Amino acid sequence: MSQVSGIERGQRRLNGIQTTGRDFRNLSEPVHAMTETHDVAVPMRDGIDLRADLYRPTTAPPVPALISFSAYPRQIQNTRAPLGLVEAGASDFFVPRGYVHVIANARGTAGSDGTWTFFDHQEREDLYDLIEWVAAQPWCDGNVGMLGISYFAMVQLSAAAERPPSLKAIFPFGVNESVYDALSHHGLFVSSFVGPWFSAIGVLSQRTDRLWRSTALKLLTKVLSDRRVHRRLDHVNGEAAAAALTPILKAHYPDEPFGRLWRESAVEHPTHDDFWADRNVSASLADVQIPVYLGCDWDNVIMHLPGTFTTWEALAHNPNVRMSLLPEGGLNWPWETLHVEALAWYDHWLKGADTGIMEGDPIRYALPGSDEWHTARVWPPAESHIVEYALRADGTLDIDEGESGTRSYFHVPDDFHTPRAAEPHADRLVWEGPTVESSLDLAGDFELRLDAAITGVDTAWIAVLYDVAPGTPDSDDRGSDTPDDDSDDSNSRPTDVHTGHTGNDSMATPITGGWLRASLRAVDEERSRPGRPVLPCTTPQAIPVGEQITYRIPVVANARRLSPGHRLRLVLTSSDHADDAPTILGFRHADVGEASRNTIASSSRLLVPVLSH
Repeated sequence: MSQVSGIERGQRRLNGIQTTGRDFRNLSEPVHAMTETHDVAVPMRDGIDLRADLYRPTTAPPVPALISFSAYPRQIQNTRAPLGLVEAGASDFFVPRGYVHVIANARGTAGSDGTWTFFDHQEREDLYDLIEWVAAQPWCDGNVGMLGISYFAMVQLSAAAERPPSLKAIFPFGVNESVYDALSHHGLFVSSFVGPWFSAIGVLSQRTDRLWRSTALKLLTKVLSDRRVHRRLDHVNGEAAAAALTPILKAHYPDEPFGRLWRESAVEHPTHDDFWADRNVSASLADVQIPVYLGCDWDNVIMHLPGTFTTWEALAHNPNVRMSLLPEGGLNWPWETLHVEALAWYDHWLKGADTGIMEGDPIRYALPGSDEWHTARVWPPAESHIVEYALRADGTLDIDEGESGTRSYFHVPDDFHTPRAAEPHADRLVWEGPTVESSLDLAGDFELRLDAAITGVDTAWIAVLYDVAPGTPDSDDRGSDTPDDDSDDSNSRPTDVHTGHTGNDSMATPITGGWLRASLRAVDEERSRPGRPVLPCTTPQAIPVGEQITYRIPVVANARRLSPGHRLRLVLTSSDHADDAPTILGFRHADVGEASRNTIASSSRLLVPVLSH
């Protein structure tokens, strides 16, 4: 392994953006060589041992330590592999600059003793014990931080909630404080992710050092470290690249605990009950006083972006919280982005250096569609205001509702074996906004308010909002204009149903999305008061079949510049399983199995946050 990575000449160059537009000072220099110690036993309070790999400066007095902890194999974290499992950060960046990097496995995974428990109170206790063990080692000066994205970020919140005295700051990027909200979008289970994810952890946890320390894996690391190969991986999406794991996922793994945990998550606990409460640290964040650096990229609408904002809100009492929102593709795999920013954070909080990381407004965000960084003191930005667009009966989005009316589409599950004579049918609705004449900047919280009637006892609402560039085909499949004309509606779907309808073409870029199971329509009024995003309750309510009611669908906060000639496109459906369905990053939800004709009134509104100029 190359001993020094970074962005300077002669170093193994890190992929991805490294700062949020700031200029830093007094950063630690890469002056230390690095040594590795593998498979170190770390004792827990109940007698089991976790396993950790240590990366340390070879000649240095005691220094701060950065801990990366997950259920993913620690042995692959420095292989440079472009997978969504390689997210611990680059040891060869932080260690030469005077930090110990400890990469540890959760119990029951990749050689650690015990049984994996999946983000619960047991995992939080293990994090406490791990942090205090690291702080007590002769090579650590007693100051501990944490490192890594996604799983590695979520456990940083778990650790902070336990308040171990040696944990002095964290850098959780790409985070969720509620595991339930990461895996189920307001009642719609993220089936395309959760099953393969549990399988991957189950399969990989059975592999031993015979594979992980093998000559073949060392050779792969050498190839992936080649400057030209590594640079070509700069824009790889690790979640999409997980398809490379498909052959591995077919291997056997034990039902206990991996199959059991999947059943508990996917089948036995569909609402936010005690099982999920044990995996939610939201309430505990009110007691977190240590410095926290949050962030995500705007693309990650489907997983970590919502959790970043809810965590920001939960930490509102803490004056030492910062948040950055990165441009599209701002996170990469293996995770190497923002290492310079993280170094400035930890040099400040763990080494006492004046790096400039705390200067300026606490929020920095890129504005996709431009090359600009913006700052804000609060979220949504103070200059953001809501503009309401009517979902007009003629299939357009406009400030003026125009002539009132309704539009309908069908949700027919695949297993209904629809007769050929009833095909094709409209399975989605599309609304197009007017062409923007001058740049329109959006930043803040979105919401979709549907006045809708359904003929099923339940349905899914799946909405994706697009930025449509000039030259993109107009959508001609907008469903039926009236709910009473069955002959027109049941045969209104044209032959060509791909790019023009969903926005899944090269000139229509997803901005954000919103999801809601109709029976979870009740709103938590206390937590959804004006100025805050809508939050549905988790208790189902019966749907009055055929009766028009209002659904408030939370749409994930985002930011975008619509350039002249661009327009908004809203796609609404009740299933995202079709090849051309509206999705974000290709994630799909389990179907709500009711066949239904869903009718949307023109009194429905899309709430869009517009920045004042």
